[in-house]
Amino acid sequence: MTPDELSQKIRDALLQGIDDSDFQLSPFDVPDEVRVERPRQREHGDWSTNVAMQLAKQAGTSPREFAQTLAERLGELDGIDSADVAGPGFLNIRLAASAAGELARGIVEYGADYGRGESLTGKTVNVEFVSANPTGPIHLGGTRWAAVGDSIARLLEFHGARVVREYYFNDHGSQIDRFAASLYAVVSGEPAPEDGYSGQYIQDIADQVMVEAMAAGDKDPLEMPREQALEFFRDRGVTLMFGEIKQSLADFGVEFDVYFHEDSLHHSGKVERALAELKASGALYESDGAWWLRSSEYGDEKDRVVIKSDGNAAYIAGDIAYIRDKAERGADLCVYLLGADHHGYIARLKAGAAALGYAPEIVEVIIGQMVNLVKDGEPVRMSKRAGNVVTMEDLVEAVGVDAARYALARSSADQSIDIDLDLLASQSNANPVFYVQYAHARTSGVSRNAAEYGIRREDGFDASLLAHEWEAKLLGVLGEFPRVVAMAVDYREQHRVARYLEELASVYHGWYDRTRVTPQGDEEITDLNRTRLWLNDATRQVLANGLHLLGVSAPERM
Repeated sequence: MTPDELSQKIRDALLQGIDDSDFQLSPFDVPDEVRVERPRQREHGDWSTNVAMQLAKQAGTSPREFAQTLAERLGELDGIDSADVAGPGFLNIRLAASAAGELARGIVEYGADYGRGESLTGKTVNVEFVSANPTGPIHLGGTRWAAVGDSIARLLEFHGARVVREYYFNDHGSQIDRFAASLYAVVSGEPAPEDGYSGQYIQDIADQVMVEAMAAGDKDPLEMPREQALEFFRDRGVTLMFGEIKQSLADFGVEFDVYFHEDSLHHSGKVERALAELKASGALYESDGAWWLRSSEYGDEKDRVVIKSDGNAAYIAGDIAYIRDKAERGADLCVYLLGADHHGYIARLKAGAAALGYAPEIVEVIIGQMVNLVKDGEPVRMSKRAGNVVTMEDLVEAVGVDAARYALARSSADQSIDIDLDLLASQSNANPVFYVQYAHARTSGVSRNAAEYGIRREDGFDASLLAHEWEAKLLGVLGEFPRVVAMAVDYREQHRVARYLEELASVYHGWYDRTRVTPQGDEEITDLNRTRLWLNDATRQVLANGLHLLGVSAPERM
């Protein structure tokens, strides 16, 4: 019995109790989904629910009395061994062994769909992440967003959303001018700009611009007037740099549906149109020669300058137009993953959305914290290529894509994290990605061994035989997967899946050490062997499903 099936049984018992006048409630008082969860102490039962505490007041009775009545009804149902009242009104439910074991077959039959939900069906969610300036390789913070953002996108899709992965191409502003000037300085022999970019990659990009210019028969940029040469390096250099960024992301397992150019907001007139609309609605007002958004009326700490006194649009003007553009492209929700220095953007982006007439909830901002690398007990600070930052390529070269993605996704985005390169490169149980992947490889090995013995799932299944203490533990953890995924989706917290997988791996390894799928010596193959194979393969499926949600491979051999 899956948690969803148990939840439905409890709901049906409540509705039947209302029909029989045991509960003085309306059917509309009963929640569409009765939440069940594992008790903190497994000896208390397989599952627990606090639904009696939720409904007792409306029913005009105490939570314990309500729970006792419900417990008596549940105890009469097939698949439920007992239901006991605990504390102020909790219900601890113990499933019959056969019902608990049926979960193993159910998971295998659900396959890649086990854990899938429908909470976001019909919704289009735009997830914007990474969005690094095309002025250098992706640094470690951007790498974290690649891992976290893609995992969140996968989770939202797993719950029915149509997800648009979007990369905001910052090609409008002074940083691109400094990048072009840095490239030009390298090949012209000029001093590097004081606020320019440095690192071997600048030399590499500049050299490539020159090689391609010569190969195409273009005029030598060094023979052009300086401003024309700067524009040439701006155009060609950004194209090359962004090509490298796209390739790095693809190698990291991240593909975007949309690469949105900031410049297009301004050249298309979308910024002007959005600001004209806000002026007409009164959401903008003029003061001291500048135009201000009444953002304090929408929850921001203060009003924001949108058009500066020199007539140029402030950065927030593009942000506002960008929200409108996303909504017009069909986004029901716009999720932004931003760096640690962007806390102030949350309120102003929501204010911009509200000023345009959207619900502020259309904007959702996830703020991420710093990542530090440690090797040999010392911080890793310098990149071989970028000079002053650690890049995505540096991390992948050190530990590989799987370890990098898992390590960056297994902690809450709002926590600073230290990544120990020595640990991630090790094949030990202390390395979390190795521990989880090894569990999957071990389940695959068990399946191969079973096949060699001639043990086939389809030849027999008896759920009541899964009576070992560790089989109950393993089934309990397997049953939690849909709930963990649902919470990860609701809270946009991909790390819940990683921590769950580590728990599942731990319990599976414990079960593996204490039971056998294949017979020993001259023992005959029985339904116990076949049924345990179902349980083994159910574990393999859940591990694979969870690793997929994190964008990490599920190896069959290690």
